[in-house]
Amino acid sequence: MKHIVLVCNMGMSTSALMKKMSKYAESIAFECTVNAYPVAELENVVNEADCILVGPQISYQLDNIKKVSKDVPVSAIPMQVYGMMDGKKVIEMAQELMGKE
Repeated sequence: MKHIVLVCNMGMSTSALMKKMSKYAESIAFECTVNAYPVAELENVVNEADCILVGPQISYQLDNIKKVSKDVPVSAIPMQVYGMMDGKKVIEMAQELMGKE
């Protein structure tokens, strides 16, 4: 079971994306949890993450997020992918980050 952490400004704007990601993961039998958190809570949840995906609205904080994340792979979600709420694409990004298992 993989744990995907979405980080955004307040933790709310990613809820729709989180649902679409979970639905797609289930459809391909990819066992994972997807949770969204505000960036302020990242230090509290980083230890449970297998990868961290950053919402485009806070991508300017990517370097700081990578420092907090230690060895957990981190990537920013492209604005277009986020705007389209493309759960499939974001799951594929997460799989790529984690070394597709």
